[in-house]
Amino acid sequence: MLSIRDITVRLGGRTIIDGASATLPQNGKIGLIGRNGAGKSTLVKTIIGELDPDGGSVEMPRRARLGYIAQEAPNGTRTPFEAVVEADTERTALLAEAETCTDPNRLGDVHERLIAIDAYTAPARAARILVGLGFDEEMQARPLDSFSGGWKMRVALASLLFSEPDVMLLDEPSNHLDLEATLWLENFLKSYPKTLLVISHERDLLNTVVDHILHLQQGKLTLYPGDYDSFERIRAERAAQAAAARANQEAQKKKLADYVARNSARASTAKQAQSRAKMLAKMQPIAAMAEDASLSFDFPSPDELRPPLITLDLAAVGYVEDKPILRRLNLRIDPEDRIALLGRNGNGKTTLARLLARQLEPMEGGITFSPKIRIGYFTQYQVEELPGDSTPLELMTRAMEGKPPLAVRGQLGRFGFSGNRATAVTGTLSGGERARLALALVTRDAPHMLILDEPTNHLDVDAREALVQALNSFEGAVILVSHDRHMVELAADRLVLVEGGTAENYDGSMEDYIDFVLGRNQPKVETVSAKGGDAPVKKSGAIAREELKALRKKVTAAETRMKRAQAHVDSLLDALADPASAKGDLKGLAVGALGKLHGTAAEALELAETEWLEVHEELETLMGRGK
Repeated sequence: MLSIRDITVRLGGRTIIDGASATLPQNGKIGLIGRNGAGKSTLVKTIIGELDPDGGSVEMPRRARLGYIAQEAPNGTRTPFEAVVEADTERTALLAEAETCTDPNRLGDVHERLIAIDAYTAPARAARILVGLGFDEEMQARPLDSFSGGWKMRVALASLLFSEPDVMLLDEPSNHLDLEATLWLENFLKSYPKTLLVISHERDLLNTVVDHILHLQQGKLTLYPGDYDSFERIRAERAAQAAAARANQEAQKKKLADYVARNSARASTAKQAQSRAKMLAKMQPIAAMAEDASLSFDFPSPDELRPPLITLDLAAVGYVEDKPILRRLNLRIDPEDRIALLGRNGNGKTTLARLLARQLEPMEGGITFSPKIRIGYFTQYQVEELPGDSTPLELMTRAMEGKPPLAVRGQLGRFGFSGNRATAVTGTLSGGERARLALALVTRDAPHMLILDEPTNHLDVDAREALVQALNSFEGAVILVSHDRHMVELAADRLVLVEGGTAENYDGSMEDYIDFVLGRNQPKVETVSAKGGDAPVKKSGAIAREELKALRKKVTAAETRMKRAQAHVDSLLDALADPASAKGDLKGLAVGALGKLHGTAAEALELAETEWLEVHEELETLMGRGK
């Protein structure tokens, strides 16, 4: 059991954690969440002893082993397999002792302990973990120094998982992983037999793995039972209760102030008025839910182009002459396409993205772009490479050279950089703010197509949700590479699988793909009568899978239409409530016109909901027959 008792941590004269306390359940799986900059990593550093708290303590059972990933990635001539196996220090020491020990009694104890800790099955277990994280047999035997930093961090993660500590701390473990490795990790952590504390902004991981949420907010810790969706429901209920309490308090304050104003001058009621004035002065205000600028994503709308935007015709692309990474690429992208690229890291997703972004030329075949197309290409490296000594305003002014200051400020404002935030030094911005700034820069000319390569690595859960909503409201095409399957499921309606040296449309849903990656069994198939007799035979598995794929694709498409319709209705409701806040095409419209649009949008939403219910019921019926 891990207990955090009233700890306070101050850094640079600022209080990061302020008298926080929590007791983690033994063998529980706890997701540590909080906004960017809330102090999550500071809390973890305090737990592992890297930081000394200014007050309070962290307590654990004396013999409990605490495990976490060191900041420095492993390197040297060792192989990933050797590094992982050596992570079990007890096993390594016992095996070394068994080689040199001459005392028969001690040697018996050593072998007994080796059997108890499953030492002889350890190599197979280490290999399984490495395979799950994307290392094939050849990669497991290469020296560590031949790998990039991201792959070395995978080795560090594999070593930690292999060592199986009593309390395991993970800080954004999926940041260096692709979707396939993330799915494997979730499966592994779900069955982890000991205590797990994981910092993550992956909604699916927090829903699949954890059984408690530890929320760090304003320096305080609150432990909630359940997964992330349960936490959000509780938080929404509390926000509604706080809003109702605040409204009630405001009514009381108004009533008290009115009484004081009317009765202070009368001798007969002056005493009562004075008493109520004291009550009014002592009344502590209930804070309203603050608007958070870090949730601002508003992509500018492009002008219309006729389809197609891009056409690939048997194209090949790569980096070394005569050695293409991808061949025989046939792909058409239209203005309203929302495409997610699937496939393990190293299969060529980024290479394809760079070809579409005009950063690479085809080695063979052809690629045709619409003549007036503008493309916005975002990568996580742009976030890391932003100059730390400039301000958002300076960077955007240079990027939008010749544009009036009002247009520059307007583009920054779309992404939450208004007022002082526009003139803050970039080096002082959080990771999430830098990601928003990079997105603001790549969309400055209202691109017809957005190519986003891992856009969520620096964003917390709420900011990711805001980005999904902004993408669904965006009027251009979207190409998405992301290990966040929640974002893929909500923002993409077409899947392209990059593997085997090419890229092809994936005729199935994300659920199908997840089943494929995890090797889950296909649903049972219904039986049909054999021709000329009554003996049942199995329906073709291929046919059953095709039927399920087609229906799941329909469900996904209907769900996407429903979410977009809901977003449109919500934006119209916001505009009706406050016409001055209207954005995009709604800006400047009269209330009457907004009302008519809302009526039409509400009808479209109702139709989309009906379509979704119909196809969903059809899917449930088909799957029910296979049980």
